[in-house]
Amino acid sequence: MTATERPQQHGADLPEQPDAEGGPKSAGGWGFAFSRRWLGYLAFAIVFAIACGFLSNWQLARSKEAAAANALISQNFYSHPVPLTDELPSLGAYSPTQEWTRVTVTGTYEKGKELLARNRPFNGSPGFEVLTPLRTADGSLFIVDRGWVPTGNNTDAPDHVPAAPSGTVTVVARLKASEPAIQGRTGVGMQVGTIQLSVVKQKLADADVYTGAYGLLDSQKPNPASAPTPTVTDPPTQDEGLHWSYMIQWIIFALIGFFGLGYALRTEYRKRNEHDPAEKARAAERERRRAAKRSDADVEDELLDAGR
Repeated sequence: MTATERPQQHGADLPEQPDAEGGPKSAGGWGFAFSRRWLGYLAFAIVFAIACGFLSNWQLARSKEAAAANALISQNFYSHPVPLTDELPSLGAYSPTQEWTRVTVTGTYEKGKELLARNRPFNGSPGFEVLTPLRTADGSLFIVDRGWVPTGNNTDAPDHVPAAPSGTVTVVARLKASEPAIQGRTGVGMQVGTIQLSVVKQKLADADVYTGAYGLLDSQKPNPASAPTPTVTDPPTQDEGLHWSYMIQWIIFALIGFFGLGYALRTEYRKRNEHDPAEKARAAERERRRAAKRSDADVEDELLDAGR
């Protein structure tokens, strides 16, 4: 077949060539939206939305935890005192739901085994909390936090610790869990870095020590004329924080991601199709609407700018 006999190939019969983005080359329309680049943007937006969803759900869980803690305070802080052995049937017994529960226990303070918990600020001042073991009728020791004393002239010890009552004492206390150890915070002699009851037990060298919980003193009979400053007199602040606000913010961030993707997609569509008659008509209509929204002040500013 000669060159003159070779059929002419029209542009419509030519195979469509891929563009630089990996999608089919198109003079207009939405074909570019299916390129590798835009599919990658979509995948990123989806991953970002999923991450925002997890973070929003985490904030919701934190809000529920705060609400549960507040409900626990409301339920237990002013509860009717019950015998210690009813709440703590064994020396190691304790449940987080028992925090702040008021218990009553009768015994004799072991003044010679009193401990000090160091590095305990109160109202912005450094000091110690006084931990006095109470020997109960069955021979076990229940640790009572009798309150706070300030740091003395010697920063390693208070100047004075008010003595615990002598003889038989009936104590009403609020249960608190054994504290964890804190790295670098230790105590020497009859001092402890934290109220970690397993360490307290070692310090006291006594086998029968309550290690699940101790008690924050609420009241006692007889009540001495002088006593450490109570560390807790009012319930902790019941604040659920800003978890709900943060939860909603993460949802909004996820939506913003898709909105930004759509805005960028529409912007590129307009740019690629700026010569299309239909798109020209839409662009003219948008410009007309923008012009209609201009105030007299805007027109005056434009005239002033033009005259400069």
